[in-house]
Amino acid sequence: MDDMTRRGFLREAAGGAAAALLLGRGQAAAQGTTARTRLILLGTGGGPRILAPGRAKPANVLVVNGAAYVVDCGSGVAHQFVKAGVPLTTLRAVFITHHHSDHNLDYGNLIYSAWAAGLRTAVDTYGPPPLRAITDAYWQLNRFDIETRIADEGRPDLRRLVAAHEFDQPGLVMQTGDVKVTAARVFHPPIDQSYAYRFDAADRSIVISGDTGYSPDLITLATGADLLVHEVMHLGGVESLLKRVPNAATLRVNLLRHHTSTEDVGRVAAAAGVKTLVLTHFVPPDDASLSDEMWLEGVRKHYGGRIVMGQDLLEL
Repeated sequence: MDDMTRRGFLREAAGGAAAALLLGRGQAAAQGTTARTRLILLGTGGGPRILAPGRAKPANVLVVNGAAYVVDCGSGVAHQFVKAGVPLTTLRAVFITHHHSDHNLDYGNLIYSAWAAGLRTAVDTYGPPPLRAITDAYWQLNRFDIETRIADEGRPDLRRLVAAHEFDQPGLVMQTGDVKVTAARVFHPPIDQSYAYRFDAADRSIVISGDTGYSPDLITLATGADLLVHEVMHLGGVESLLKRVPNAATLRVNLLRHHTSTEDVGRVAAAAGVKTLVLTHFVPPDDASLSDEMWLEGVRKHYGGRIVMGQDLLEL
């Protein structure tokens, strides 16, 4: 199946059944879905290692009334954004769940790429500390280029377009006439400031877990949501992964502490009563021996609703 065709199909499993649902970008455009809240999984692979071929690094974009809201900025997010057919100039806000590199490495680069594409409107960014320091450091890193292009190309000052907002407690993060965003702290030791986000738009509610172990606070945040996009870890796959990463002596202990097993993902989705569970941030992201059924087996033990196997550039 070629890339365009693959993106046009949503692989779905519910109650042990499998189905395919056409969600091609061309069809969506023909039906005028810009007013509908769209979710596109830009990257679904967990961890910082670059894999070829493999899943892209963690990132998601929600498009609400034509404005793009990004959650996490793994390496290559701007490329995935363009591949998804979302104009970079529609970027409105960026939300960082936590400051692991596979979630924030291209934070500045996404905003810069939008500016290079013609962005002239404000962008608000949200996340735990040290988001402001990271933002300022990016401006310093790219000061020469930015100031050269302002003078040479007549562009607006990118640094004046971006406002970084830090928070260190759960609760309301942002609210506009189109969407309300709420955060819950999740369990991701040793990082204390790690958050999940809930987006409530007029037509649907979407929760993105970020990286987390089993989290009662996430269950509360996700209660009754239309979509829960949750990270997932396959315990058998982790054992194989450890053999491929020889320079991380305590990796096994840490993976088991701050990621969620397939069975616990099912428990979370069931307890929250979500309508659809979307699996993403696969750990490991590169084990071809793990079939879809192997990932779904543990989830189905506890959750009988609709389950979607996340794929890069999948739109829901």
